Amino acid sequence: MASVHAYLTFNGNTEEAFNFYKSVFGGEFDYIGKFKDMPPSEDYPTVSEEEGERIMHVSLRIGKDSVLMASDSTSMSGDVTFGNNFSISINAESREEADKLFNGLSTGGSVIMPMDNTFWGAYFGMFTDKFGINWMVNFDEQPQ
Repeated sequence: MASVHAYLTFNGNTEEAFNFYKSVFGGEFDYIGKFKDMPPSEDYPTVSEEEGERIMHVSLRIGKDSVLMASDSTSMSGDVTFGNNFSISINAESREEADKLFNGLSTGGSVIMPMDNTFWGAYFGMFTDKFGINWMVNFDEQPQ
C-alpha cells in the first residue's frame, strides 16, 4: 500500500525552515540537494547562480512512518503563495501502483510532469487534481 507525506514549498528559506524542524524533531536529513546539483535538461535548463543555491529537495524522517519533504520555488515553478505551498506526496510500492494512482487522481486535472524516470533514480510525476490539490507520485526503484 502507498504511503502519503506532506510536501512543502518555500520562497527561498527551505534550508532555514528544515534546520528549525530538525532541531525540534531531531534526526538527520534523508536527503538535501540544491538546484545547482540538478543536471540541465531540455525541460529544465540551467538555473541562475542565485536559484542554484535554493533547495531542490529535502526530506526529514519524523517518527517511524512519516517524512516531511520540501523544496524552494524558482523562476520555473513560480512564486509561492499561501494555498499553493504544499503538495501531497505519495510513495508507491510499484511502478504499476504509481501509474494507477497518477492516472486516477489526475483525471480531470492538469498534469505538470508526467510519470517518468528521473535523474535521482525514481519514477516520478506531478499534477494538480480537478479540485486544485497538488500531488506528487513517486516510486523508488531501490528502496532507501
